[in-house]
Amino acid sequence: MAGYRIRTFGDPVLKRRAEEVTDIDGRVAQLAQEMLVTMHEANGLGLAAPQVGVGRRLFVYEIGESGPRVMVNPVIDEQDGEWEYEEGCLSVPGMYFPIRRAKRVHIKGYDLDGNEVSVEAEDLEAKLYQHELDHLDGRLLLDLLDDDQRKVAMKELRRRAETEQQQGPAGR
Repeated sequence: MAGYRIRTFGDPVLKRRAEEVTDIDGRVAQLAQEMLVTMHEANGLGLAAPQVGVGRRLFVYEIGESGPRVMVNPVIDEQDGEWEYEEGCLSVPGMYFPIRRAKRVHIKGYDLDGNEVSVEAEDLEAKLYQHELDHLDGRLLLDLLDDDQRKVAMKELRRRAETEQQQGPAGR
């Protein structure tokens, strides 16, 4: 089963709010399976549909011993506390930033069978849910940086783009 190409910073799909999934069918299940392959190939913990160019509200993840999971139309309805964690993103590869997020969250959504899922999470798992939900709302972790951090990050992203452009097709 082939995976997808992960969209990176600058791709407009990453800045748009994803639309609700209205019908959890075989196409959604196939998308989720291919997203899991892509996530595993990239050594990620989670992957949102916009990161593979699909503007739908779902993400896949695998954290701890629970095995791979899918969350369709997720909503965080409670959050509490605060903690800071060095966070990276498959759509901003190789860059990590200290991001302050809620320490605990309650998230609801649906699985691929259309059953409601309700999860209480904290620390890394809570961060994962918040990070993936940001993608569904058209936000990247770069949007969470303070002005100074963002300037440094944008300078690095411009440097990378220039290097890539100079290398041309032969360097890829």
